[in-house]
Amino acid sequence: MKLILRQWMKLAPGYLPFADAGSANLPMSRLVRLSLFQVSVGLCTVLIVGTLNRVMIVELHLAAWIVALMLALPVVFAPFRALIGFRSDKHQSALGWRRFPYIWKGQMVMFCGLSIMPFALIILSGDSTGPAWAGPVSAGIAFLVVGIGLHTVQTAGLALVTDLTPPEKQPQVVAFLAVMLLLGMFFGSLIYGAILSPFHQVKLIMAVQGTALVCMLLTTIAIWKQEARGRELFGLYPEAENLTEAWRALKRTGPWVRQLTATALGGAGFAMQDVLLEAYGGQVFGMSVAATTLLTSLLAGGGIAGFILAARRLAAGGDPHRITGFGAVIGGFAFCGITLAAPAESTLLLAFSTIIIGFGAGLFAHATMTACMQAAPPGQAGLALGIWGAVQATSAGIAIGLGGALRDIITNLSVAGYFGVALASPVTGYAAVFMIEVVLLFATAIAVGPLVRTYSVGGALPSPQP
Repeated sequence: MKLILRQWMKLAPGYLPFADAGSANLPMSRLVRLSLFQVSVGLCTVLIVGTLNRVMIVELHLAAWIVALMLALPVVFAPFRALIGFRSDKHQSALGWRRFPYIWKGQMVMFCGLSIMPFALIILSGDSTGPAWAGPVSAGIAFLVVGIGLHTVQTAGLALVTDLTPPEKQPQVVAFLAVMLLLGMFFGSLIYGAILSPFHQVKLIMAVQGTALVCMLLTTIAIWKQEARGRELFGLYPEAENLTEAWRALKRTGPWVRQLTATALGGAGFAMQDVLLEAYGGQVFGMSVAATTLLTSLLAGGGIAGFILAARRLAAGGDPHRITGFGAVIGGFAFCGITLAAPAESTLLLAFSTIIIGFGAGLFAHATMTACMQAAPPGQAGLALGIWGAVQATSAGIAIGLGGALRDIITNLSVAGYFGVALASPVTGYAAVFMIEVVLLFATAIAVGPLVRTYSVGGALPSPQP
């Protein structure tokens, strides 16, 4: 590991803009190990959002609205990310830890959800002699439990990273953690595609439960001896009595409402296709499981490129709100391309547009997260990142659920001939959802526009213009 890190550090920052993300408090070797919690989150995310949604729709023959509902269930817990961050800011464990207990408990909850999930999906598909309600209930519980664990791990983990990172290093560290998340998604999608091709229920059980074990091991390695034991930080910063009071105090530090509105619109705009992308490739273009899983890999690859470019610009003093707007606009044009791929019958255009969607999403996510991280008052990193995560995840989950439902409704109407002979195709439902995403992303650029101005690294969010 040390040899690999030495070779890594020899590469110029121009090629790896996060290679200098290490600091005295958090050297690169320690940062690499800590970032493994993001790899576990990436593996779990691509399994649920990418691979399983395709398997449930195509191989298990479930309606898209049921799949969308299952994928949206983890979002029920997403608003509690703000509470998790707030509690971890002021948590006082007997051993002197603040973040560690939340990360560990979240990982164990995620492990439990993944362990029961494959059996729940098999029952949901109808391969059971049990009552009809058993499938939806068991699958819903599994997805909800995984969501609880995933949100808890990521919120407390990002707060721990913020605690250990000096302000001037935060853009590089955010980029590095995001790249590790996307690498987990990228390699996870390749591995799941290989395991599940050809599809078999036993392979599904192996893939999901294997993910549970791997994620637990990665998170354990990541947090081992990362947070110092001690109570010297407790009482160092003024504490709010409750979450509502803390949020009111945070709003007074800058234009958080507008920033979070842009985060919500953009999060919904980029996420609505999550449950549909692989199904789109399979149903419209006739692609195999391995091929549609590759679309998720391309999406993650584009995201990595977006994060690297955003890190370079932010490290040079760039305005995160300007980068947010660019990411939204780029994503809007990419969704136009993915819509045109069907009438053009071009898998090349589909693949290229998928990469650009990932690129725009990478710019957007890095910029919004960095803005919130840098604007967090001392001692309130957990609250700020928790609110950002709650808004982003909630809007994304609602968009995923609506995307699946709208696709089913519009497709059924179009096939029935309500929109004319020319639109009597399954493509119509997908195209309608993609166009809604275009509108949401351009609305994001409009919302963030007034915030675009000079921005000092390490400072607070700028005050809104009169």
